Amino acid sequence: MPDPVLEVLSCPVCRSAMRMADRTLRCAAGHSYDVARQGYVNLHTGRRPTGTADTAPMVAARAEFLGAGHFDPIATAVSGAVADAVGPLDVVADIGAGTGFYLGRLLDRCPEAYGVATDVSPYALRRAARAHPRSAAVGADAWHGLPFTDGGLAALLDVFAPRNADEFSRVLRAGGVLVVVTPMAGHLAELIERFGMLSVDERKDERVEASLAGWFTPEERQEVTFTMCLDAADVARLIRMGPSAHHLDEAKLERELAHVTGHLDVTASVLVSRYRHSAQVG
Repeated sequence: MPDPVLEVLSCPVCRSAMRMADRTLRCAAGHSYDVARQGYVNLHTGRRPTGTADTAPMVAARAEFLGAGHFDPIATAVSGAVADAVGPLDVVADIGAGTGFYLGRLLDRCPEAYGVATDVSPYALRRAARAHPRSAAVGADAWHGLPFTDGGLAALLDVFAPRNADEFSRVLRAGGVLVVVTPMAGHLAELIERFGMLSVDERKDERVEASLAGWFTPEERQEVTFTMCLDAADVARLIRMGPSAHHLDEAKLERELAHVTGHLDVTASVLVSRYRHSAQVG
């Protein structure tokens, strides 16, 4: 685990600093957490959410889809929104990071920064542990407390993930940057009804901004919209990698996929919003 990352981690039980010895994190109070053989460490103290964490097939589909470059324009926009906010030895956390794809792309762009990917899915964490040489993967849930020191992080990424403004405010340093990616109304529009996917909340951005008010000040927004040319295998991975996978009618999906011949044009449309950490409520 990179030293800069270790310095911003805190014990999820008592919030004291931790040290690494023999692949085990320990705090002064004696709480200890072993690093799994796959390279990640679980600092999640609550019960793992059932029915919402990414499954092994979901993670595999996401790794293949993102690895093919289909969401590269989103990754480029995310990196661009954060790059000027981090410097040498600064640490960025990606909340609900999945495979760590977006964090890895950011660290490629910021060669002196470090990163930590958090997720509740052990399958995602196994991938995230290999996302980048200057990053680590940690099991954590923002709703049960993030295992970071107060004000220890330079920036936070939240890409299609839940947000806990109170915890984000606690772990982000004064003036730090939060970048949130949310789907817009046209995102994957060609697939939603046809394949029974979850629809996009048209007031999503409004609700996100309201949930962050008082802790974070909006600075800039970038709409990222582009067309992907996908074959049937790509479409299947895209559908199976997201939250719709928990609700899919597999028989219907297979029937519809059989009718996808050649390539299908699919719209990707997201909003990349940058917020600055402001005064904490209360």
